[in-house]
Amino acid sequence: MSERWTSELTRQGAKFSDGRIIAFTSGSSAEFAALENGAVLCDLSHFGLTVASGEDAATFLHSQFCNDVIELTEGKSQWNGWCSPKGRLLVTPLVWPGKQGFYLLLPRALQAAIQKRLQMFVLRAKVKLSDESDNWVRFGVAGPRAEALLRNFAGSAPDKLMSTVHTEVGRVIKLSTNRYVVIASPENAIALWNQLAEHASPAGAGLWDWLSIQQGIVSILPGTQDAFVPQMANFELVGGVNFKKGCYPGQEIVARTQYRGILKRRMVLAHLSTTTAPSAGDKCFSEVFGDQAAGEVANVAPAPGGGFDLLIVAQIGAINDNNLRYASTDGAPVVIKPLPYEVPLPQPA
Repeated sequence: MSERWTSELTRQGAKFSDGRIIAFTSGSSAEFAALENGAVLCDLSHFGLTVASGEDAATFLHSQFCNDVIELTEGKSQWNGWCSPKGRLLVTPLVWPGKQGFYLLLPRALQAAIQKRLQMFVLRAKVKLSDESDNWVRFGVAGPRAEALLRNFAGSAPDKLMSTVHTEVGRVIKLSTNRYVVIASPENAIALWNQLAEHASPAGAGLWDWLSIQQGIVSILPGTQDAFVPQMANFELVGGVNFKKGCYPGQEIVARTQYRGILKRRMVLAHLSTTTAPSAGDKCFSEVFGDQAAGEVANVAPAPGGGFDLLIVAQIGAINDNNLRYASTDGAPVVIKPLPYEVPLPQPA
C-alpha cells in the first residue's frame, strides 16, 4: 500500500483498520445518498495487485484458471477463478492484460498465499509473479454520475461491461453499470481522486463490498476458500468460467457438475436484520436439514437502513422453501432478495 496514498486519504478523514477504510467523516448514510444520486469514491487498498509477466504468462494462467486467459486481449477484463484439485474456488481475481503482463486484483488477505502457491506451479515456464500493490493505487468510482466524471477528469471511460481503457491518468475498468475500477500510479491517483472528490463522496470499503454483493459477484475470502465449486457461487452466470477451454486444476469436477446436473447448492442475495455483522464462513440452517448446515455466508456488508446484505451459498431445497435462518434453526430469518441475473433453482421431482 502506497504511504503517499494512505497519508492523503487519512488527511481527508479516512479511518483505516487492517488495511481497509472502515469509514470517512461523511458517514454511511451520506455515502448511500451520494451513490443513489451522484457518485462515490471507494479506496480499494484491501485488494492487492499481482502481476504475471513473461512470454509464457498467458498460457501459464490459462492452464491454472477456470476462464479463458488466451482470449483476454487488450481492452478486456474478466472474472476468473483458481480451483483446488477438488474443483473448489481458492480465489476469484479480476484479471486484465497490460504493459507489464496480466494483472490480478484479489483480496489482500489471500494475496501472499495465492502468489506463493501459484509460483509452485511455474516450474520451467517463463513467468514471473510480482506483488505490485505498492506501485499502483486501486480505487472505485460508482453511481449515476460516475461515467461522466471519469470522462471529464480521467479523459475516457469504457462503454462495454468488463472492458477497459488506458488513459494518460491510468487504466479504467467497467465492472457493471455505473461501477468502475481505476488503476493508477500514486501521483496520478491522488490528483484524479482529488478532482473527483469535488463532485463525488468518498466512501468506506463496506460500500464497495455492498455493491459487489448487489451484483451477485462472489469474492472468495479466507473463511470460504476451498468451499464452493464455481457453479455453487453462480460464477459461471457472471462469466467467470469457460467450459470449452482445456484442463486446469479441478476442471473435471467443474465440468461434471455442469453437464451431469448434480448441483445441489446455489448462491442467493439475502438480508439479515441483526446488529452484529456475520462473517464469511458462518453457517445458515433450515428445519428441513436439522442440525446439518444448509448454507454458508460468502460475503457480507452493512445495508442501507440497517442490518446486513449477504451472499449465501445454500442448499437449493432450502432456498426454494425460503426457510433459511442464520447461525441456528431458531436464529434470525434470512430474507432472500432478487439478484440482477436469473439463477436456475430446479424444483425437486
